[in-house]
Amino acid sequence: NAVGIRDNTRANDPAVATIVLLGHIDTVPGHIPVRVEEGRLFGRGSVDAKGPLATLVLAGAIAALPPGIRLVVAGAVEEESATSRGARQIARDFTADGCVIGEPGGVHGIVLGYKGRVLIDAEIAVDEGHAAGPERNAAERAAEFWQAIRAHAVEFNRDRPRLFDQLLPSLRDINSSSDGLTSRATGRIGVRLPPEFDFAQYQRQVAEWAGSARIEIHGAEPAWQSGRNTPLARSIARSILVAGLRPVFKHKTGTADFNVVGPVWKCPIVAYGPGDSSLDHTPRESIELAEFVQAVRILKGAIEAGFGEVPYSSP
Repeated sequence: NAVGIRDNTRANDPAVATIVLLGHIDTVPGHIPVRVEEGRLFGRGSVDAKGPLATLVLAGAIAALPPGIRLVVAGAVEEESATSRGARQIARDFTADGCVIGEPGGVHGIVLGYKGRVLIDAEIAVDEGHAAGPERNAAERAAEFWQAIRAHAVEFNRDRPRLFDQLLPSLRDINSSSDGLTSRATGRIGVRLPPEFDFAQYQRQVAEWAGSARIEIHGAEPAWQSGRNTPLARSIARSILVAGLRPVFKHKTGTADFNVVGPVWKCPIVAYGPGDSSLDHTPRESIELAEFVQAVRILKGAIEAGFGEVPYSSP
């Protein structure tokens, strides 16, 4: 991790508040030639999430810190993998009275929550048989396993119109092969989890659907959300209004380091950063430079306002 600390506190000051601005350094694979075209910066990570991380770094560096504020700015490693080791280390190294996660939500967007996630790896091996025979090969059994997970999600979501409250499975990868004696299939399924989801019961159901397949369930993170009426969220909203924009509160269907540090610190937390998240991980990833500059100014204003009434209690 890369960590920088600014401190405007005095020894034995009871009014000290630690605010953590947490972004991430790593990106997904894929080289996009770095260039500026018509005011947009193209390049892998410009949106997810070096642009938001740079916003945290610049705003944290140039803001005039109010008395009693300790500001920790961190760029974590491994956010784009299921381990999130960087954020877990930050959560161990620091305590926080408030946290801003550097993720793209748009210059006017304040993200209040992220869905949870789990990964399911499956491997199926069966004796090979004739294609005209009655036995199902490994590829067919893998498809049936995926369909069982998908059908359960459809039923679960029936009375839940909001995406944030739904169970959202996706088939990440599937492969099949045969050496003439054994038919094999492997696959990975990712499932986005809603708040207050009974994960233990879901694990038991997945094991039943898998039958004789070998499965590994890993990378589990709970959904996490924070309130829109916390001093932290209100402070950023006011700074957006001062910039002449209308703040928009959002919930994301993805997962971020928000999910890692939120349950540990249990403090007011939001995600903020410039960029269009629909460009995440795409060949068209790019960020509008004017929006980036505006986001720096907005976050700087929130820092200089002390992120509201700090120190403050958790929501």
